[in-house]
Amino acid sequence: RRYRRGESQGTVVAGGNGSGNRLDQLSRPQYVFVDRDHSVYVSEWENHRVMKWVEGAKQGIVVAGGQGKGNGLTQLYDPRGVVVDQLGTVYVPDWGNDRIMRWPKGATQGTVIVGGNGRGEQSNQLKGPIGLSFDRHGNLYVVDNGNEWYRKGRKKKRRNEKRRKKNIEKKRRIIKISKKEHRN
Repeated sequence: RRYRRGESQGTVVAGGNGSGNRLDQLSRPQYVFVDRDHSVYVSEWENHRVMKWVEGAKQGIVVAGGQGKGNGLTQLYDPRGVVVDQLGTVYVPDWGNDRIMRWPKGATQGTVIVGGNGRGEQSNQLKGPIGLSFDRHGNLYVVDNGNEWYRKGRKKKRRNEKRRKKNIEKKRRIIKISKKEHRN
């Protein structure tokens, strides 16, 4: 829904026809991006796609994924974000495949710009990317949410202690991808 200042009830701008996979439906929408033309882009977790809803449209257009859950270049697996640049290129954190995909305007398949090399902490790996954003210079920032690292708990001698507890900490990080890198 879109709400204007002072409104108590919004206007439906995407979906609104029950949960499903038709072009006039959404299923578990996760993130939204609105471009300068007021088109609304929605990443859908359950349909493994990103939909574009032009202002006033009764149905959306699949602009990324939509070919079922998978790791092919035409597929997404639980997309958890979406951002669109001035050229209409769609960038998607492909959460289930631990990668960031780029879909140029009108493309039938995307390209991997970071990740997709298994889960991990290396510079070419991600684990659970969930959001992204551009800065004013065109650099792309990615939230890599799922990386974990383990630290052993302090050894304490206690009677009857049968096991040691490990402290598990999430090692979340934000990754910057320069404009030059993500445009190639």
